[in-house]
Amino acid sequence: MKYYVIAGEASGDLHGSNLIRALREKDPHADIRCWGGDKMEAAGATLVRHYKDLAFMGFIEVLNNLGTILRNIRFCKEDITAYQPDVLILIDYPGFNLRIAKWAKQQGFKIIYYISPQVWAWKENRVKLIKQCVDKMLVILPFEKAFYQKWNYEVEYVGHPLVEVVEEYMNKEQERRNSELQTSNLKPQTSNIIALLPGSRKQEILKKLPIMLEVTKRFPEYRFVVAKAPGLDEAFYSTLLAPYGNVSSVKDQTYSLLMQAKAALVTSGTATLETALFGVPEVICYKGNALSYQIAKRLVNIKFIGLVNLIMDKEVMKELIQDDLTPGNLEKELDRLLNDPEKQRQVKEDYAALKTLLSQGGNASANAAASIHAFLHDSAK
Repeated sequence: MKYYVIAGEASGDLHGSNLIRALREKDPHADIRCWGGDKMEAAGATLVRHYKDLAFMGFIEVLNNLGTILRNIRFCKEDITAYQPDVLILIDYPGFNLRIAKWAKQQGFKIIYYISPQVWAWKENRVKLIKQCVDKMLVILPFEKAFYQKWNYEVEYVGHPLVEVVEEYMNKEQERRNSELQTSNLKPQTSNIIALLPGSRKQEILKKLPIMLEVTKRFPEYRFVVAKAPGLDEAFYSTLLAPYGNVSSVKDQTYSLLMQAKAALVTSGTATLETALFGVPEVICYKGNALSYQIAKRLVNIKFIGLVNLIMDKEVMKELIQDDLTPGNLEKELDRLLNDPEKQRQVKEDYAALKTLLSQGGNASANAAASIHAFLHDSAK
């Protein structure tokens, strides 16, 4: 079978890569072409466009790059037409993917959406378009199935793919550490590392990382480590980090960093959930273009922006949004995570409940691949 997969962000690249591996187990002769990143390419897909050339965030940023976006959409349509896939698999990234879905449906292509757009947060009327264009929707958040049922649209909950990713990594890393401790007779050391996860897009990093870095001066006894985005060059970060003596950085080692971190300052998005699954207390940070934020605030219909809080339907971790994201507020919240026993107890309890909730769906990548394979088999009858 021929599969055409489109992901437009770092998180989509991660989940897309695991889906591609699971698809290959079901279909060893799978021919897969993709828009995504290094991980999807390493999993065996032919990479057409890298997400670092696609990721524009916020209303104003999208307007400023509209020409590039429209050219990408046009090229994507041409590439799909030339490739003639058996199925088009869309991973989140709705601004781009829903346009492609509408066009692809008119051309007669089969369409599966893996990881639903956050239509429950804003632009809920997009569900009408999804119902018209998407043959099968595979969702990864427990509350999404009930949301779509309100619209009389049956979707399949496959579990959250991050659960298996994080568990596999933690188990392997723990085995390695246990082996090292046995051979060296060393005792496990207490970590003094604070992780800084400012995002994967240059625009969002420039908004948030300088504020995060200011806080490092107020905790001289800790080492702060920035997780660099895979698609950005070293010079970009070195300029930002140069004035801060207790700050270092890592690239392609975010999970290793989270295994060692005592706390984390994390940009809103998938990273907030990854951090929670590693059991690391966090402060959720968001700051965008001022005009984009004001527009979004009037359109978005959710109580929280952090995935952890959304899934749990309560504020598990503090969210500092836009003007509230200041060095002073960050210092206060980070101090609570590091020094307040009651806060630490509450975080541990809520994280355990979160993991239980997300684990109920099973192995998301394998479930999604099985569902896609069954859909194609049934369609061929």
